[in-house]
Amino acid sequence: MGYVREQPERLKYVFGNREEFVAPFRKVFQERNIRKVIFLGSGTSYNAGVSACYYFKQLVGIDAEVHYPTMYRNYEKADWTGTLKKEEILVVGVSQTGTSISTINAVKKAHEEGYLTLVYTGNLESEITKYADVVTHELVGPELTPPETKGYTVTLMSLYLFAINAANVSGKMSDEEFAKVECELSYLVDNFQTVVDESEKWYEANKASLVNSDRIYCLGYGVDFGSCYEGQLKIGEMLRVPTIIYEMEEYTHGPTMAIDKKISILMIGSDDVEYQRMVQFDKVFKKYTPRVHVITCMDFNGDARDCVFSVKVNKYIASLMYAVPFQFVAAQGAADIDIDTGIDPFTDKLAHL
Repeated sequence: MGYVREQPERLKYVFGNREEFVAPFRKVFQERNIRKVIFLGSGTSYNAGVSACYYFKQLVGIDAEVHYPTMYRNYEKADWTGTLKKEEILVVGVSQTGTSISTINAVKKAHEEGYLTLVYTGNLESEITKYADVVTHELVGPELTPPETKGYTVTLMSLYLFAINAANVSGKMSDEEFAKVECELSYLVDNFQTVVDESEKWYEANKASLVNSDRIYCLGYGVDFGSCYEGQLKIGEMLRVPTIIYEMEEYTHGPTMAIDKKISILMIGSDDVEYQRMVQFDKVFKKYTPRVHVITCMDFNGDARDCVFSVKVNKYIASLMYAVPFQFVAAQGAADIDIDTGIDPFTDKLAHL
């Protein structure tokens, strides 16, 4: 919970020192005609990459993919079409600790195949940097418990900064537009304490049912789907209640048969084309379980079950906010039922060096 509550100050620090990690990334797009970005990472790093793909597709206008590292290493190619030059593809390895075995091996493969590799990590001396053409510093600071919380918001904000800088350099975003989106991000960072406070208030109002759920479903769509993945991961790591993620529309194609009154549904209501559909789903789901919670910064007419943020920002950076309620369910929920999240009960070291 200390790391969760540290996020407002940490995000301010990262934003204030953004040139340290943005400049190397920006230089890549200044010097090369990058037409495709591939993100590699596990856990929180993968989840941030899910949203980052939409940043690069929609804001930069280039192709973007995210892969679990082992899937990329064993089953994927950087370019199946054979229409791109190797120098037009950027492979980005994301690892907060720099010790993720699968991410190291996947970045190593890309490096050996001759693709430009950029590593974003909090540990500049870690193993993964050996296979990087460019290294950028994740300014997350120490996070010594196994579940990463501030690591997600710091990574997601950093990848957004990468995207808007790439868009600016490539001419897809004017200097005036770039200044505007940076200003909006600054506004969110300056008001992130409100996000934390409102998330905690929402959790306290709903904790009795949340921590006693038989299952929790995390539903979302579009650019915010990465934060659904992160919510699933955090609750599974800490609260240890079976947690399942679905694209919101997909959830209605069968999984709704399992709805009962002991199931909680957490829905991210993003400012996107599916929003009105989400409002409809909210009304219908509540016929079957009262444990339906909307998380949004839209002007949603909800009740105490819903987390409606007073901080209003664009859909691309709203994802930073939407992860925080899940963090409270996971971390404070675990504390409330006496789970020590600082201890990893799985002692066999398979994932990290």
